[in-house]
Amino acid sequence: MRDVNHRIATRVRTLRTKRGLSLEALAGRSAVSRAMISRVERGETSPTAVLLEKIATGLGCTLSSLFEDSAAGDNPVSRGPDRTTWQDPESGYRRRNISPAGFPSPIRIVDVHFPAGATVAFETGARDTAVAQQIWILEGAIEVSVGDQVHKLGADDCLAMKLDAPVTFRNRTRKEARYVVVLAS
Repeated sequence: MRDVNHRIATRVRTLRTKRGLSLEALAGRSAVSRAMISRVERGETSPTAVLLEKIATGLGCTLSSLFEDSAAGDNPVSRGPDRTTWQDPESGYRRRNISPAGFPSPIRIVDVHFPAGATVAFETGARDTAVAQQIWILEGAIEVSVGDQVHKLGADDCLAMKLDAPVTFRNRTRKEARYVVVLAS
């Protein structure tokens, strides 16, 4: 887990610097305190998915981009043994970027294991850059609320949406769900 937190710390700091944002400016854009962003950038905390989503929105990027290895280059191949799994300390959900890190593509693929009874609510809404997302359920069932709309999804269902409203993921079952997220920006 330390390696993943270090990767997140490096990515947040790199993206913030690349965009010319001070800690204060990112705090204002993300609704996350300057102190918390500083702790994330130093790898002193295990940030939750909700916190990272707020930071990603403030940086004008997707959550999945915070898990990429900055030094990965433009290799078009991603291999299983090289992928790192991250676990949300709050909900226990696990995510793994499948797409090759650093490869210049507007599409990102993420594999998610969502525990029974888990809920994750992303409060962020509209972004500077439009992001489309599709969720394809491989195993189990989840409920996804996008704004005021609730979608109950089971195995082999696919939901398409734009990331322009608050989104809540819920697994109201007693079994872990597994799904693939495809993002395009």
